[in-house]
Amino acid sequence: MTLTASPPRSRSRLRRLLPGLPQVVPYLLCIGSFLLAWQLLSLLLGAARLPGPVNVIVDTWDPYISQPFYDDGGTSKGLGLQILISLQRVALGYGLSAVVGIAIGGLLGMNRFIGQGFDPVIQVLRTVPPLAWFPISLMVFQDANTSAVFVIFITAIWPIIINTAVGIRQIPQDYTNVARVLRLRKSDYIQNIVIPATVPYVFTGLRIAVGLAWLAIVAAEMLKADGGIGYFIWDAYNAGGDSSASQIILAIVYVGIVGLALDRLVAFVGSKVSKGAN
Repeated sequence: MTLTASPPRSRSRLRRLLPGLPQVVPYLLCIGSFLLAWQLLSLLLGAARLPGPVNVIVDTWDPYISQPFYDDGGTSKGLGLQILISLQRVALGYGLSAVVGIAIGGLLGMNRFIGQGFDPVIQVLRTVPPLAWFPISLMVFQDANTSAVFVIFITAIWPIIINTAVGIRQIPQDYTNVARVLRLRKSDYIQNIVIPATVPYVFTGLRIAVGLAWLAIVAAEMLKADGGIGYFIWDAYNAGGDSSASQIILAIVYVGIVGLALDRLVAFVGSKVSKGAN
């Protein structure tokens, strides 16, 4: 006869009262440890050089945390409005890069001659840092906001092109042979074979691209833009003052949270589209 130890009554009662506690505990411990280490480092270096989490909350509570959507006119806006301004630019540049990138990637993937010929050009251009495009875009468009959108577009388009082309090239040869035997029209071949097979690759590229787009807009707005989260960070740095470091850190936290949300959103849409395509 085998005896099994039963869990303590207090632990079983706690699990019944808080069924999701085991899943939350790792996050609480790790995030709590990070915040504690940050606060200790702030005490070591001094709050003026590196504000701790407590200092950040106290210094920025009013108005940046308590009133994220205040608007005093001009570029004096809350962090919520600044992020919305940045998201509008990202949506435009990212949307254009998705449409153009998928079209170009599809062409390069389906035509091996063109794909092989343009591969060196793509490999060279995709390694250019995003901000290197900003002076050229300013000279061409003569507008800071349009230039920021172009920087997002040119930064995000490369992973979309590459992943789309790779996805098409990974289609099994048997599928192509069956399409030829059945004499499928080009449109039917693309709809029934190419799209379902390449959707996971396309959304991998889109997921990489949205992170690059969010990075690019913050950097572009720091150089020259009317509003936006990047503008807010650079303006807080130039303004100086006792709470400038806390404002910058709070904005960085917001940037990270929004970037995570965008990544999860694209991943969620990709999973739904992949299920529908299959």
